[in-house]
Amino acid sequence: MTAKRALRIAAIVLAAVALLAAAGAYFGATMGLFTGKRPTDLGFGSDGRFRAAESWKPNWVSSTVAAADKHFVAPYEIRGDRAKAWSALHAAVEATAGATIARRDPGYLQVEFKTPTMGFVDDAEFQMDADGKRIHVRSAARLGIRDFDVNRKRVESLRAAVDKAS
Repeated sequence: MTAKRALRIAAIVLAAVALLAAAGAYFGATMGLFTGKRPTDLGFGSDGRFRAAESWKPNWVSSTVAAADKHFVAPYEIRGDRAKAWSALHAAVEATAGATIARRDPGYLQVEFKTPTMGFVDDAEFQMDADGKRIHVRSAARLGIRDFDVNRKRVESLRAAVDKAS
C-alpha cells in the first residue's frame, strides 16, 4: 500500500467518524439525551442555604457556600427597591434564550436554562433574603463535570440587570 493510498483511507475513516459523531450529537440533542433529570432537592432551606447537594465538580456556583470555596459567587446586592430588583431579575431571566421558569414562589425563582445546540440543561435558583437586601443564587449543570464557567458567566450576566435596576 502506498503512502498516498493510506492517507486517503485515513481521511475517509476520519470523515466517517466525524459524520457519525455529528449525527450522534444531533439526534442525542433532539431526543433529549443531554437534558438529564430535574433534581428533587432544589429549594431554599431554613438554614439560609440552598438544599441542593454540593459536589466536588466544578460545574456549579452558589452564594450560600463559604466565600473561600471555589464554587462561591457573591449574592446580588440590592441597594434600592427590592420589588424593582426582583422584577428586573424576572425580566432578565425571561429574556435569556433557552430559559424556562420551572417554579415561581414569593421571593423564590427556579429556572431551567437549556443550551440551543446540544440541549444540556442547567438549574438555577434565586432566593430573596428576608431583609430584602440581597438575592442568593445557585446555578448548576445537571450533567457532566465541567461547564466551562457557563453557570458563573450567566449568574454574572443576570447580576448586571439587577444592579442596573437597584
